[in-house]
Amino acid sequence: MKLGIVGLPNVGKSTLFNCLTKAGAESANYPFCTIDPNIGVVAVPDERLKVLTDMYQSKKTVPAVIEFVDIAGLVKGASKGEGLGNQFLANIRECDAIVHVVRCFEDDNIIHVDGSVDPIRDIETINLELIFSDLEILERRYSKVARAAQNNKDAAREAELIKALKECLESGMPARNYDVSEDDEELYRSFGLLTGKPVIYAANVAEDDLPDDGASNPFVKKIRELAVAEGSEVFVICAQIEQEMSELDDEEKAMFLEELGVDGSGLDKLIKASYKLLGLISFLTAGPTESRAWTIKEGTKAPQASGKIHSDFERGFIKAEVISYSDLMECGSEKAAKEKGLIRIEGKDYVIKDGDIVVFRFNV
Repeated sequence: MKLGIVGLPNVGKSTLFNCLTKAGAESANYPFCTIDPNIGVVAVPDERLKVLTDMYQSKKTVPAVIEFVDIAGLVKGASKGEGLGNQFLANIRECDAIVHVVRCFEDDNIIHVDGSVDPIRDIETINLELIFSDLEILERRYSKVARAAQNNKDAAREAELIKALKECLESGMPARNYDVSEDDEELYRSFGLLTGKPVIYAANVAEDDLPDDGASNPFVKKIRELAVAEGSEVFVICAQIEQEMSELDDEEKAMFLEELGVDGSGLDKLIKASYKLLGLISFLTAGPTESRAWTIKEGTKAPQASGKIHSDFERGFIKAEVISYSDLMECGSEKAAKEKGLIRIEGKDYVIKDGDIVVFRFNV
């Protein structure tokens, strides 16, 4: 999974990226301190893996990972080359979802690029730049198919879809709000529209707003209302606190969170929000060589899940031996689970569940 982190300058975006990845992206109180997109890969915390590693005495543990791309601060006119220009928008196109960091705190010492804190205005500024960039893409695509559309059925269909999407964007709505038919889904995806990507809003608050998850913060309330209307996710974070926690070990971090009255770090919240938004789950494999988590879409069937491990598995799929993590924990060992008949043999139509521990049988 690849997430692009965007936001106006000085909203806490690069600070958040640093905390999440400990990659050390430069962070300063002025616009454009991040000149190139920074990339960091983060392991998805999963307590189940440690338990399986101990149970199977695995030589290594391999968690699922998320790749974060820190996109340089966008400003009004970025789609037309203002600020650092359109080059950064291209970096978002490769991402599965956008994490939009929005400032929800007042601080006279930290300059806001527009002079005041207004999260809805900030969101609209970024959205408009993404819309302008998408319109440019659709214009170019339309000029290629318009002539062919007179005599070609496929080109005519594409031209119609482009016109409908342009109307949506010109009304100020992102492409993800457009109701795409099943027949047009593949064509729609081929456009690679920025506003078609799912969004997770990271509401960056002051420390005092963390314990009640931003419930008393009027800025956060507005973002939550917006997110409900457009089907996005929101999580509340304090980038300053995340920065302090990034220097602590796991035990110190747990104590720190307890003192704050908070039940999870920003990374934990972001992972939950992104898995939920993108409809993702993890299945597990375990043995003496390694215990590992694999990320798949919810609803994936066994052969396609096996293809995540190796294309030969999917091509020569025979069956899957499956036990749920909770059943294995209840039994205490694989041997006891077998004796109770809890390891099931599943075929090609089996839909993998979150926490399934799977051994795939295949023949190529």
